[in-house]
Amino acid sequence: MQNTIEKNFQTNKQQSNIPDWIDEEMQTMQTPLTGERLPSLKLEAGKVIRFTIDFSNKFQKWSNQEVTKAIIPVLHKGERKNFWLNVRNPLYREICERGKKGQTEFVVSTAGSQKDTRYTIVEEE
Repeated sequence: MQNTIEKNFQTNKQQSNIPDWIDEEMQTMQTPLTGERLPSLKLEAGKVIRFTIDFSNKFQKWSNQEVTKAIIPVLHKGERKNFWLNVRNPLYREICERGKKGQTEFVVSTAGSQKDTRYTIVEEE
């Protein structure tokens, strides 16, 4: 088995495309997030949460190879926080659409956890 590993290592070492992905990864690591580091908005399953979104600036993005998240600045219970939301989550589109129409106050209910988390904007009467 050790021989196979050494052979693969030697083969990989000779391939010229390996440094390309490493260079891209290094460039990504060199790009720091700008802006304030704020506490994260925590949404708990089975709870309803109210917050205000600041749409004055474009949302920052954070990415890795699997996911891209928007870092959405919010005001929750008088404290500024960041709401990290996967840009593929339907809630992200809905927030953007409502923000375009001028809505800044949101009430969101949460169900499930991790990959099975579902968010719903609660309509107030």
